Amino acid sequence: MKEEPTRKTYLVLGCKPWNQRLFEEQLRFLPGRWSYLGSPEELSLALVRKMRPRYIFFLHWSWRVPDKILHECECVCFHMTDVPFGRGGSPLQNLISRGIRETKLTALRMTDTFDAGPVFLKEPLSLDGGAEEIYLRAGKLSARMIEHIARVEPTPMPQKGEAVNFKRRKPEQSEIKSPANLEELYDFIRMLDADGYPRAFLEHNGFRFEFSRAALYDGHVMADVKISQMSVKENRR
Repeated sequence: MKEEPTRKTYLVLGCKPWNQRLFEEQLRFLPGRWSYLGSPEELSLALVRKMRPRYIFFLHWSWRVPDKILHECECVCFHMTDVPFGRGGSPLQNLISRGIRETKLTALRMTDTFDAGPVFLKEPLSLDGGAEEIYLRAGKLSARMIEHIARVEPTPMPQKGEAVNFKRRKPEQSEIKSPANLEELYDFIRMLDADGYPRAFLEHNGFRFEFSRAALYDGHVMADVKISQMSVKENRR
Protein backbone atom coordinates (compact mmCIF):
# COMPACT_ATOMS: atom_id res chain seq x y z
CA MET A 1 0.00 0.00 0.00
CA LYS A 2 1.42 3.33 -1.05
CA GLU A 3 2.07 5.70 1.87
CA GLU A 4 0.42 9.10 1.83
CA PRO A 5 3.06 11.88 1.59
CA THR A 6 3.60 13.82 4.80
CA ARG A 7 1.80 17.15 4.77
CA LYS A 8 3.88 20.19 5.65
CA THR A 9 3.03 22.28 8.68
CA TYR A 10 2.68 26.07 8.72
CA LEU A 11 2.17 28.59 11.50
CA VAL A 12 0.49 31.97 11.02
CA LEU A 13 0.74 34.69 13.67
CA GLY A 14 -1.16 37.96 13.93
CA CYS A 15 -2.21 40.41 16.63
CA LYS A 16 -5.15 42.13 14.92
CA PRO A 17 -8.75 40.88 14.55
CA TRP A 18 -8.56 41.04 10.77
CA ASN A 19 -5.50 38.72 10.82
CA GLN A 20 -7.48 35.88 12.37
CA ARG A 21 -10.43 36.47 10.02
CA LEU A 22 -8.05 36.19 7.09
CA PHE A 23 -6.69 32.93 8.45
CA GLU A 24 -10.14 31.45 9.05
CA GLU A 25 -11.51 32.53 5.68
CA GLN A 26 -8.52 31.73 3.44
CA LEU A 27 -5.25 30.45 4.81
CA ARG A 28 -6.42 27.42 6.75
CA PHE A 29 -7.81 25.92 3.53
CA LEU A 30 -4.42 25.88 1.78
CA PRO A 31 -2.65 22.52 1.31
CA GLY A 32 -0.87 21.35 4.46
CA ARG A 33 -1.52 21.72 8.17
CA TRP A 34 -2.13 25.33 9.18
CA SER A 35 -2.36 26.76 12.70
CA TYR A 36 -2.91 30.28 14.02
CA LEU A 37 -1.48 32.03 17.09
CA GLY A 38 -2.64 35.44 18.29
CA SER A 39 -0.39 36.31 21.22
CA PRO A 40 3.33 36.14 22.08
CA GLU A 41 2.59 33.86 25.04
CA GLU A 42 1.51 31.12 22.63
CA LEU A 43 4.76 31.16 20.68
CA SER A 44 7.63 29.18 22.20
CA LEU A 45 10.71 27.36 21.05
CA ALA A 46 9.28 24.12 22.45
CA LEU A 47 6.13 24.53 20.34
CA VAL A 48 8.12 25.29 17.20
CA ARG A 49 10.30 22.22 17.74
CA LYS A 50 7.23 20.07 18.29
CA MET A 51 5.35 21.33 15.22
CA ARG A 52 8.42 21.73 12.98
CA PRO A 53 6.71 24.21 10.63
CA ARG A 54 8.10 24.77 7.15
CA TYR A 55 7.44 28.48 7.59
CA ILE A 56 6.12 30.77 10.31
CA PHE A 57 4.26 33.69 8.74
CA PHE A 58 3.83 36.90 10.74
CA LEU A 59 0.94 38.94 9.34
CA HIS A 60 1.04 41.76 11.88
CA TRP A 61 3.19 41.42 14.99
CA SER A 62 4.16 43.96 17.66
CA TRP A 63 6.72 41.93 19.58
CA ARG A 64 10.29 40.91 18.98
CA VAL A 65 10.61 37.26 18.01
CA PRO A 66 13.30 35.45 20.06
CA ASP A 67 16.48 34.78 18.11
CA LYS A 68 16.29 31.08 18.96
CA ILE A 69 13.02 30.80 17.06
CA LEU A 70 14.38 32.81 14.12
CA HIS A 71 17.28 30.36 13.91
CA GLU A 72 15.08 27.30 14.29
CA CYS A 73 13.01 27.73 11.12
CA GLU A 74 12.19 30.21 8.36
CA CYS A 75 10.16 33.09 9.76
CA VAL A 76 8.51 35.37 7.19
CA CYS A 77 7.09 38.83 7.89
CA PHE A 78 5.28 41.30 5.64
CA HIS A 79 6.55 44.86 5.64
CA MET A 80 4.71 47.69 3.94
CA THR A 81 7.72 49.30 2.24
CA ASP A 82 10.08 48.67 -0.64
CA VAL A 83 13.00 47.65 1.60
CA PRO A 84 15.71 48.62 2.27
CA PHE A 85 13.76 51.89 2.12
CA GLY A 86 11.47 52.18 5.12
CA ARG A 87 12.84 49.63 7.54
CA GLY A 88 11.48 50.07 11.06
CA GLY A 89 8.24 50.95 12.83
CA SER A 90 4.95 52.53 11.77
CA PRO A 91 5.60 52.07 8.02
CA LEU A 92 2.09 53.05 6.91
CA GLN A 93 2.07 56.30 8.87
CA ASN A 94 5.63 57.16 7.86
CA LEU A 95 4.83 56.58 4.19
CA ILE A 96 1.63 58.64 4.13
CA SER A 97 3.19 61.49 6.11
CA ARG A 98 5.83 61.66 3.36
CA GLY A 99 3.14 62.01 0.70
CA ILE A 100 3.70 58.50 -0.73
CA ARG A 101 0.62 56.99 -2.41
CA GLU A 102 1.97 53.66 -3.69
CA THR A 103 4.31 51.24 -1.97
CA LYS A 104 5.42 47.62 -2.05
CA LEU A 105 4.35 44.90 0.32
CA THR A 106 7.52 42.94 0.98
CA ALA A 107 7.72 39.36 2.23
CA LEU A 108 11.09 38.95 3.86
CA ARG A 109 12.89 36.46 6.02
CA MET A 110 13.18 37.64 9.60
CA THR A 111 16.67 38.00 11.04
CA ASP A 112 18.29 39.41 14.17
CA THR A 113 18.04 42.90 12.60
CA PHE A 114 14.55 44.31 12.02
CA ASP A 115 13.43 44.32 8.37
CA ALA A 116 16.94 43.62 7.08
CA GLY A 117 16.50 40.02 5.95
CA PRO A 118 16.49 38.68 2.40
CA VAL A 119 13.36 39.16 0.29
CA PHE A 120 11.05 36.40 -0.96
CA LEU A 121 8.91 38.67 -3.12
CA LYS A 122 7.37 42.14 -3.40
CA GLU A 123 3.95 43.18 -4.66
CA PRO A 124 2.50 46.67 -5.38
CA LEU A 125 0.20 48.08 -2.68
CA SER A 126 -2.02 51.16 -2.90
CA LEU A 127 -2.14 53.51 0.08
CA ASP A 128 -5.55 54.97 -0.79
CA GLY A 129 -8.22 55.05 1.93
CA GLY A 130 -8.11 54.89 5.70
CA ALA A 131 -5.56 52.93 7.68
CA GLU A 132 -7.84 49.99 8.45
CA GLU A 133 -8.87 49.74 4.80
CA ILE A 134 -5.20 49.66 3.81
CA TYR A 135 -4.40 47.00 6.42
CA LEU A 136 -7.24 44.84 5.14
CA ARG A 137 -5.98 45.28 1.58
CA ALA A 138 -2.46 44.37 2.68
CA GLY A 139 -3.80 41.33 4.51
CA LYS A 140 -5.52 39.95 1.42
CA LEU A 141 -2.36 40.54 -0.58
CA SER A 142 -0.32 38.83 2.15
CA ALA A 143 -2.55 35.75 1.85
CA ARG A 144 -1.79 35.47 -1.86
CA MET A 145 1.91 35.90 -1.16
CA ILE A 146 1.79 33.24 1.56
CA GLU A 147 0.16 30.81 -0.85
CA HIS A 148 2.90 31.50 -3.40
CA ILE A 149 5.72 31.07 -0.88
CA ALA A 150 4.27 27.84 0.52
CA ARG A 151 3.77 26.41 -2.97
CA VAL A 152 6.98 27.55 -4.70
CA GLU A 153 9.37 27.86 -1.71
CA PRO A 154 11.44 30.59 -3.42
CA THR A 155 14.98 31.39 -2.34
CA PRO A 156 15.01 34.81 -0.63
CA MET A 157 17.40 37.34 -2.15
CA PRO A 158 19.52 39.88 -0.21
CA GLN A 159 18.28 43.45 -0.11
CA LYS A 160 20.04 45.93 -2.37
CA GLY A 161 20.47 49.66 -1.93
CA GLU A 162 20.89 52.16 0.86
CA ALA A 163 18.83 51.54 3.99
CA VAL A 164 16.37 54.23 5.14
CA ASN A 165 15.03 53.62 8.64
CA PHE A 166 11.65 54.68 10.01
CA LYS A 167 10.92 55.38 13.68
CA ARG A 168 7.89 53.95 15.46
CA ARG A 169 5.33 56.64 16.20
CA LYS A 170 4.41 57.53 19.77
CA PRO A 171 0.80 58.08 20.96
CA GLU A 172 1.33 61.80 21.53
CA GLN A 173 2.27 62.18 17.85
CA SER A 174 -1.40 61.64 16.99
CA GLU A 175 -2.21 65.17 18.13
CA ILE A 176 -3.09 67.45 15.21
CA LYS A 177 -0.55 70.26 15.25
CA SER A 178 -0.32 72.50 12.21
CA PRO A 179 -1.20 70.84 8.90
CA ALA A 180 -0.18 72.91 5.91
CA ASN A 181 -3.41 72.33 3.99
CA LEU A 182 -6.61 70.27 3.87
CA GLU A 183 -4.97 67.36 2.05
CA GLU A 184 -2.31 67.10 4.73
CA LEU A 185 -4.99 67.16 7.43
CA TYR A 186 -6.97 64.47 5.61
CA ASP A 187 -3.87 62.27 5.31
CA PHE A 188 -3.09 62.73 8.98
CA ILE A 189 -6.56 61.60 10.06
CA ARG A 190 -6.81 58.64 7.70
CA MET A 191 -3.34 57.25 8.42
CA LEU A 192 -4.31 56.79 12.09
CA ASP A 193 -7.80 55.44 11.48
CA ALA A 194 -7.49 51.78 12.57
CA ASP A 195 -8.17 49.75 15.69
CA GLY A 196 -5.19 49.65 18.02
CA TYR A 197 -3.83 53.02 16.94
CA PRO A 198 -4.42 56.41 18.64
CA ARG A 199 -6.79 58.40 16.42
CA ALA A 200 -5.89 61.89 15.29
CA PHE A 201 -7.01 64.24 18.06
CA LEU A 202 -7.27 67.80 19.32
CA GLU A 203 -7.60 68.96 22.93
CA HIS A 204 -9.46 72.16 23.80
CA ASN A 205 -11.02 73.56 26.99
CA GLY A 206 -10.98 70.22 28.79
CA PHE A 207 -12.34 68.18 25.88
CA ARG A 208 -10.63 65.71 23.59
CA PHE A 209 -11.77 65.49 19.95
CA GLU A 210 -10.83 62.26 18.11
CA PHE A 211 -11.33 62.09 14.33
CA SER A 212 -12.05 59.14 12.05
CA ARG A 213 -13.68 58.24 8.70
CA ALA A 214 -12.26 61.28 6.95
CA ALA A 215 -13.21 62.21 3.40
CA LEU A 216 -11.57 64.94 1.32
CA TYR A 217 -13.79 67.17 -0.78
CA ASP A 218 -13.21 70.32 -2.81
CA GLY A 219 -12.55 72.90 -0.12
CA HIS A 220 -13.26 70.88 3.01
CA VAL A 221 -12.72 67.65 4.96
CA MET A 222 -15.63 65.68 6.44
CA ALA A 223 -14.94 63.35 9.38
CA ASP A 224 -16.60 61.66 12.32
CA VAL A 225 -15.61 63.06 15.70
CA LYS A 226 -15.71 61.48 19.15
CA ILE A 227 -15.76 64.08 21.96
CA SER A 228 -14.81 63.09 25.49
CA GLN A 229 -14.15 65.07 28.64
CA MET A 230 -10.55 64.97 29.79
CA SER A 231 -9.63 64.00 33.32
CA VAL A 232 -8.05 66.48 35.72
CA LYS A 233 -4.72 64.72 35.29
CA GLU A 234 -4.92 65.00 31.50
CA ASN A 235 -5.76 68.70 31.74
CA ARG A 236 -2.63 69.33 33.80
CA ARG A 237 -0.23 67.89 31.26
